[in-house]
Amino acid sequence: MIRFAIHKSGNCKRSNMDIKAALFDFDGVIMDTEGQYTLFWDRMGKKYLGVDGYGSIIKGQTLARIFGNDFSGMEKEQAEIESMLDRFEAEMPYRFIPGLPDFFIELRSSGIRTAVVTSSSDRKMQNIYRACPDFPSFVDRIFTSESFRRSKPAPDCFLLAMDTFGVSAEETVIFEDSFYGLEAARASGGFVVGLATTNPREAIADKADMVIDDFAGFDMRQVQAYMDRL
Repeated sequence: MIRFAIHKSGNCKRSNMDIKAALFDFDGVIMDTEGQYTLFWDRMGKKYLGVDGYGSIIKGQTLARIFGNDFSGMEKEQAEIESMLDRFEAEMPYRFIPGLPDFFIELRSSGIRTAVVTSSSDRKMQNIYRACPDFPSFVDRIFTSESFRRSKPAPDCFLLAMDTFGVSAEETVIFEDSFYGLEAARASGGFVVGLATTNPREAIADKADMVIDDFAGFDMRQVQAYMDRL
């Protein structure tokens, strides 16, 4: 049985309308990769910055933002990290969050537009396509860090997806797991479903309208029923 919690959001009041779009972060929402990235960046932070727990500090940020904030002027180190990251992403296993493939099928049969909205680069996503060649066919669009200027926690990426699909924030559900991602989703005005895959449920409870453990047993009717009561 799915275990989820509903929370009051600070978003605008919604009228009774059908959900028309579902937007998904990638790491920690579609694929169970966040733990692997945390370990990688923990090593990088310790090696190059002398910082413990660096993977948790930068979670949800683009590579450009990480380099710009913490590795400015360290061109040699940036090149080394980027090379190691390329190898890491090419070799890492990619496993779907439980229940996700069936959920995509449900969304498509319901006529709901879907998009991946990720801070990952096009280059990183090519590794995904090699590991899972059918993945691009699961969704209608894939927006990467090259698609927008400001990365999360700015809401630009989600607003771009809404504009592309021609839907309003009130018609959009966003699935996120990281603090930056949840902040961006909330700022966009969409209905926010937090995945407790990266952070504990209690840590994201006040940042989402609904919190779920994964997609096993989950369907969009649960979201629509709550939205209709607002």
